[in-house]
Amino acid sequence: MKVTVVGGGIAGLTCALSLHAAGLEPRVCEAARSVEAVGVGINLLPHAVRELAELGLAGQLASIALPPHRLSYRNRRGEPVWEERLGLTAGYHWPQYSVHRGRLQMLLLAAVRERLGPGSVRTGMSFRHFEHIAGGVRAHFLDRTSGLPTVEDADVLVGCDGIDSVVRAQLYPDERPSNGNGVHMWRAVSHHPHIFDGRSIVVAGGTPGAKFIAYPIEDPAAEGGDALLNWVLEVRHGPSAPAEDGHVRRITPLEAHTGLASWNLPWIDLATLVDRSTAIFEYPMLDRDPLPRWSFGRVTLLGDAAHPMFPMGMNGGSQSVVDTRVLSWCLTRESDPVAALRRYDRMRRPAVNAIVQANRNLGPEEIITRAAAHGGPLPTGEAEKIAAHYRELSQATVTQVNDHPSWTVAHHTPGTE
Repeated sequence: MKVTVVGGGIAGLTCALSLHAAGLEPRVCEAARSVEAVGVGINLLPHAVRELAELGLAGQLASIALPPHRLSYRNRRGEPVWEERLGLTAGYHWPQYSVHRGRLQMLLLAAVRERLGPGSVRTGMSFRHFEHIAGGVRAHFLDRTSGLPTVEDADVLVGCDGIDSVVRAQLYPDERPSNGNGVHMWRAVSHHPHIFDGRSIVVAGGTPGAKFIAYPIEDPAAEGGDALLNWVLEVRHGPSAPAEDGHVRRITPLEAHTGLASWNLPWIDLATLVDRSTAIFEYPMLDRDPLPRWSFGRVTLLGDAAHPMFPMGMNGGSQSVVDTRVLSWCLTRESDPVAALRRYDRMRRPAVNAIVQANRNLGPEEIITRAAAHGGPLPTGEAEKIAAHYRELSQATVTQVNDHPSWTVAHHTPGTE
């Protein structure tokens, strides 16, 4: 079965690896002329790390990522209001990982090209539209290198082209623009000494739009050197001047210093953090309304194209990885690709739509807001109850992750159970 994957980001590349591991024939079409190691930090939760490990990437992932041991919620003075263990220390059989998004993407790209062949990822392919044809689906692209139109015929097309998905726009031509909650995120990486034990994710603040987040994504090259910290400052203000792509703009060091001036966190040197940041960019916090359907005939959506969500609970990228595994499993369980995509839709969409809605209500970060209103840590058990509910909703409790049957497909004949 041939599958056209539109989009060569983390979701698209993982999708290609998952499909190939299931015995299918994917090809990735990416709009950018080249795939480069850009971006900032991302967290992969144990449910995503399990799936990447089962794709044979455990060792490579461990070589580029750091496993955080705890999540620490703190107030604006930097004092703790709640903490929980993460990954292996919490009882999962797989770690949680903090990693540079660009390094992760390059790892996945190398794996795709090694396993599927050098022609498995076509760059400079700007998706235009698709049409169903007899026994398949035809995707139309503009080849940005030659300037010529080109087509890809396959049995299935998967839209992995992000929050501004062109595939989704064809399926839902009247959908309104992405939703903003008024919060903007200033994001950067910076060389800075480790904070706390060097394996902590710290989220400090109170209400949405008044939070500071920091965690390491790379250890010092030499003992005693500076780690590479990912950091985020949430701010709330009027619409930003749009950049060329309509979403991001660069923040000057002076603006960053001004934005952080009211923060006093004794465990981090914020001025040094800004001064050592190579670049600081502002991103609006966006999501889209949950869809009533992802799959139409031989076309479906995956990752941010299907369920873009506010970044609460570190869940967006991880859910995209799980999408890829369930999709591949479904395509091997049905002789009819249309039925397989409907099955994938039923299995994933309701659960992930619930996470999108939960993240609009702050997800587990409700703990921080309620602690700020309470004037300190919540009464015993309340914070854990909020966090546990979110883990359950995300299908990411220790039991759910450790004990669910593997999605790995081993020499399965489509249409048999």
